[in-house]
Amino acid sequence: MTGLSRRKRLTDATACWSEADFETVLRFWPIRCRPEQRLPGLARRHDPWTIWLMLGGRGAGKTRTGAEWIRGIALGDPDFGAGASRRIALVGETFADARNVMVEGPAGILAIHARHERPAWSPSLRKLEWPNGAVAHVFSAEDPDSLRGPQFEAAWADELAKWRHVEETWDMLQFGLRLGLHPRQMVTTTPRPIPILKRFLADPAVAVSRVRTSENAENLAPAFLDAVVRRYAGTRLGRQELDGDIVEDRPDALWTRDAIEANRVEAAPPLARIVVAVDPPASSSKRADACGIVAAGLDEGGTGYVLEDATASGLKPPEWAAKAVALYRRLQADALIVETNQGGEMVGGVIREVDPSVPVVSVRATRGKYLRAEPVSVLYAQNRVRHVGALPVLEDELCDFGPGGLSSGRSPDRMDALVWALTDLMLRDRREPRVRAL
Repeated sequence: MTGLSRRKRLTDATACWSEADFETVLRFWPIRCRPEQRLPGLARRHDPWTIWLMLGGRGAGKTRTGAEWIRGIALGDPDFGAGASRRIALVGETFADARNVMVEGPAGILAIHARHERPAWSPSLRKLEWPNGAVAHVFSAEDPDSLRGPQFEAAWADELAKWRHVEETWDMLQFGLRLGLHPRQMVTTTPRPIPILKRFLADPAVAVSRVRTSENAENLAPAFLDAVVRRYAGTRLGRQELDGDIVEDRPDALWTRDAIEANRVEAAPPLARIVVAVDPPASSSKRADACGIVAAGLDEGGTGYVLEDATASGLKPPEWAAKAVALYRRLQADALIVETNQGGEMVGGVIREVDPSVPVVSVRATRGKYLRAEPVSVLYAQNRVRHVGALPVLEDELCDFGPGGLSSGRSPDRMDALVWALTDLMLRDRREPRVRAL
């Protein structure tokens, strides 16, 4: 039902109401929301649930649901559980994400409150305070230790599948949920097949809801629906990013999530060599491929470490070159590895304009992507490569790359950059370095 038709039905049924009465009812979330956004049967006020997990696609209404739940428990609304929660934790992927999406976003906590009940927001203190005394503190999953000490009655964890230190941050949050008679928490995330989500889905005590992008079409831009939904509907990527399904590894993929997960580390040791690899797009148009930018290093024992995925879309050559050079400088890398199949001398010229002092290794693809990637995937199978923290989008791409490429048909730009970086570090003959200026 569209917003207009919903308004018409309510108007017909409540002709004697004032405009203020009508707006109050229209804002009432249990009436306004879709069925899949309501508290599931397990999560009623008298049921002993602890975690409400909402899996959903992009733009499916996860943030709005999380914000409405926080509003309800902060104000003590009986439709959202038993009693009010006075101390609440809000945990986002980063503090910027928590602020821009969970708190200040168009579907965030501030936006969904009526003016008279809206909490006061103190960005410097990372704190929301309601008129009734309820307080919500904002945390970043990049800093698990910040959750040591504080204690709460409830928590909202957003985009948990993207958290860099997901297990450690989640553990610290659980230790802090120790106030009240029945601490509760909600998780809203686009799913990925990571161990913690698999544990949630296997636990009968976890209340699970699923929301799909298409179900929220009335609140999404038609251009988005046309460009994204039409392109990715039915694909593996679409099932994950639009339908909210957990999509397991492709049977014929070169990488497996188990191998990546088994070799994940929180930090890299001292490294003997670090490189930043760049896989430039063929053009700078809006429809161009992303510019793959991946940093990796090698320790003295010959183990590789994937340090960062800085891949970016929609950048012009001077912009992606500046981004790659900035990463090179920040990590104090030894070289930029740049594929020159697309652009040739132009690539070198763009980098020289940004910083002529950066040493560049020029590489040219003479074999297909699958043949180039296969030796690198073997390094993973041999437990010789570690990922530092979570690199979710890169890992999704690796585990979806098979003989026919990605299931979406897109270019594997992140994987290409990773392959160039680890090939240079671990598969080249290092007796005769080939570093040269383009």
